[in-house]
Amino acid sequence: MKFSFQAKSALGDLREGHIEAITKDAAAAILQSKGLVPISIEQERQVPEFIKDFQHLWEGISLREVAVFFRQMSTLIEAKVAIIYSMRAVADQTENTYLRTIIWEMVNDLEDGMPFSESMAKHTDIFEPLAISMIKAGELSGNLERSFSFLAENAEKNYDLTSKIRGALFYPGFVLSAATIIGFVVSTLVLPKLTAIFKDLNAEVPWYTKVMMNVGDFMSQYWWIVLVFLAAIISGTVYYIRSEDGKREWDIIKMKIPVVGNIFKYVYLARFSENLAVLLAGGIPIVRALTIISGVVNSTAYESVILRAADEVKKGGTMSSVFARSQYFPPIVPQMIKIGEDSGKISEVLKHIAVFYGKETDTITRNLSTMLEPILISLLGLGVAILVFAILIPIYNLSTLM
Repeated sequence: MKFSFQAKSALGDLREGHIEAITKDAAAAILQSKGLVPISIEQERQVPEFIKDFQHLWEGISLREVAVFFRQMSTLIEAKVAIIYSMRAVADQTENTYLRTIIWEMVNDLEDGMPFSESMAKHTDIFEPLAISMIKAGELSGNLERSFSFLAENAEKNYDLTSKIRGALFYPGFVLSAATIIGFVVSTLVLPKLTAIFKDLNAEVPWYTKVMMNVGDFMSQYWWIVLVFLAAIISGTVYYIRSEDGKREWDIIKMKIPVVGNIFKYVYLARFSENLAVLLAGGIPIVRALTIISGVVNSTAYESVILRAADEVKKGGTMSSVFARSQYFPPIVPQMIKIGEDSGKISEVLKHIAVFYGKETDTITRNLSTMLEPILISLLGLGVAILVFAILIPIYNLSTLM
């Protein structure tokens, strides 16, 4: 069991901390053996694993919360606040219950003498290998303040890039989803009532009106089959995309989508350049840095290329030669990286690449709504035109003949 204690040393100094012991008496005996006089010993309440799993599933931890965590830690460390007290202050201000639980566990690890990087490595569901490596490099160099500053800036930039993708896809996704729902409701509830007029009057109608009548009859009786079919398609697609082969194919398909594909490419390139520049500036060896970055870019297509580059560098080659042979890296990227390799300023060159593709992403996302709006309006107009042409006009013609 773990106990928190307050005790006085032989010099009268107040000591606080945590200690592992079988019982409370055993904890007091351990403190006394170290020349400390116990003042209070309280058993710590451990959060059961199943509760933490539920908290993680219910709340999760967003990129924004991770970015805020690193920014708060960076600010406190720069203010020369001890890392344990910094962690406690951040935990008190954290609203996410799961993240707060993890931070307190890390505080306990630090008080037990565990390095910060090792404590982070216990929670890989929150902290990426890049962050763990940066903190470890800061611990080895004695410049932890710089590592936290790098991570804060890097987490904020990664969050901005991810937000740009979500923001760019929100409008078309919302319109298409709304159109699908409205189309389902119209074909299930409205269409059968409209086509009932033709059946009651036993009127002759064009073939395309008959098609709409059959669609309405089918939807009115078997709408639940359509729902089950759609749910099965969506579930199967999501399941396949989450599989290894499916994710690989989806990552390639995403970059081939007109207009939107360029956003993904530029975000991956900006993320690769920014994160690699941070690791190299933090003193991480280039092979290790490339291996870490391969899992941070979040694209299996780029991951395989970056891992090949790491193998090439390990053999004595250059990563620019690998990137030059890849279709996922525009020619300007390997050319600039080669200049950086030749001049010994690879980190500075990567930062320029990250800035360039960050601006390109901004430009495309700002113009995306303008480019997609006429396409979406045309699709919606086509749906309305089909309904009018196949149903409403025949009803109007029928009413004029009566």
